[in-house]
Amino acid sequence: MSLPGASASQDLIGKLSCFRRELYACLTTRGDALFELADSVLCTDGPVRTLVDLALAPEHRRGHGGLYGGLNQGRIDFARLRRALASLPLPRAGDGRLVLAVDVSPWLRPDAATCPDRSFCHTYGRGEAKHQMMPGWPYSFVAALETGSTSWTAILDTVRLAPGADVAALTIAQLRDVVERLIAAGQWHDDDPEILVVLDSGYDTPRIAHFLSDLPVQILGRLRSDRVMRRPTPPHVYDPKGGRPPKHGGEFVFGDAATWGPEHALTVTETRHYGTATAQAWDRLHPRLTRRAAWLDHDGPLPIIEGTVIRLVVEKLPSGGVNRPLWLWWSGTGATAADVDRCWQSFLRRFDIEHTFRLLKQTLGWNRPRLRNSQAADRWTWLVIAAYTQLRLARPWPLICGAHGRNLSPRTNSPRPESGAGSGTSARNSRHQPVHPNPLDPAQAVRSARRTGIPPPVTRWVVSSPQAKPSADPPTTRWAPNPVGQLTGNGSDIHTEPMRVEETLKLALARVFTPIAIIIVSPVLLVAGAPIRRRYLRHIYREEAPDILDKANGHVSIHYFALNSQLLHWLCIATEALTRRTGGGR
Repeated sequence: MSLPGASASQDLIGKLSCFRRELYACLTTRGDALFELADSVLCTDGPVRTLVDLALAPEHRRGHGGLYGGLNQGRIDFARLRRALASLPLPRAGDGRLVLAVDVSPWLRPDAATCPDRSFCHTYGRGEAKHQMMPGWPYSFVAALETGSTSWTAILDTVRLAPGADVAALTIAQLRDVVERLIAAGQWHDDDPEILVVLDSGYDTPRIAHFLSDLPVQILGRLRSDRVMRRPTPPHVYDPKGGRPPKHGGEFVFGDAATWGPEHALTVTETRHYGTATAQAWDRLHPRLTRRAAWLDHDGPLPIIEGTVIRLVVEKLPSGGVNRPLWLWWSGTGATAADVDRCWQSFLRRFDIEHTFRLLKQTLGWNRPRLRNSQAADRWTWLVIAAYTQLRLARPWPLICGAHGRNLSPRTNSPRPESGAGSGTSARNSRHQPVHPNPLDPAQAVRSARRTGIPPPVTRWVVSSPQAKPSADPPTTRWAPNPVGQLTGNGSDIHTEPMRVEETLKLALARVFTPIAIIIVSPVLLVAGAPIRRRYLRHIYREEAPDILDKANGHVSIHYFALNSQLLHWLCIATEALTRRTGGGR
């Protein structure tokens, strides 16, 4: 892989910088704490497991109390952040069409009996691998799908479902807001193809299509295999007996091939993973609505919502499972062969949003925190979405995103607004402000070195001029070392520097041979381990001794591994109590 050209790099840095600037402007209360928390999600070593671990990251310059204070008492302008996401470059299909996917992902909280606003969320695969309803916070996501060999999606919106909410009604309102924001941001024009919205089973697809018919959208959803549709209304024929003319045509039973009749479109496509894919389409089919459930309070006669039913059959499944037919309903009529292929291929791309959920949960730690109230959960959700968006914008840089699109690795100064703005918890007027006032202790440094092979960055003190006026600009990014190389400069003159291989080799040798050396001297440590350990500590911590940890130069002394060895601690336990009683070893 290679870095993009200079102009592309500058354009990429400009888009990423503008989004970070807009993100900080959306954090109206405790903005510094929330902004540093979002940077900690990007820069932490490995997957996010707890919020306390994020407080130990060098990018987070506050304690864990400030972290929880930002989530519990901070404020985010969600409307402005949604507009910022809609104004970013979005992926499009081959014909320039925007394809949106909608799905619900739960944040399960079964053990939080006192948390408000919990709902029962449908899950599968927990326990005995069966369908279960678990308490939690369900969130409805809307994301733009990409094409090609990638599973990245552009998240545009998320809404938490309240207990007892009508999912279809909330989805209608959410999609309406998203489409209107896209039109206002210039993402869709009058001469562009209509936006395609893809839904999975569980949504009332015809109802959603009916209430969004005034927008330039097409709805595509999956239907159960036991549904029954109706054909178009037959032409009126005079009947001498009188009576009301029929409103619906004959039945189209999904499970009875005798009721299908000839299809209006048929396509056969050879695929790499599914073999031969055969798609059949029947035009102008609609469900028979009744005045119950969602249509109970509908004014006037019930509508006839016509669309195209598509039946997809594949030769095989990549997993080796049973390849049952897939039934789809598209809000358009008069489908051609190209429309049928576009519909079922777009539905298969909908599963990319499942990979997005997996990245949010398993890597960025969306559902890891155990927060008390749902408002804090909403703030944390939007911070994770902001971090994910930065990863998506920076993924053309292989040195930044890595092989799996993870670890943006910017080491960022939090924006410093004018005096009196934002949170009052940071010392803005201090003459000597540490860039990273939360350095890692020896144990944390060793754990970080074991995971990455590179020590964390050193704490450096910056002496600010008393005449300098605080800047309200968002942070400038100084890219931290990574296993591939190092990015330096402001983006216009990007170059790489090779990592010190000899230091990494020394770390590996010290990690291996330190336990061996402790085992060799274990008989002596069992007899006089505590006095020896105390004299050893005084020796390595004397004033003229060299630094044990030099994070600026990427150097870790072998004494780190000896001091933090659990084996050394266990061998000294036998004599520690005796030494304390007799006062020896002083």
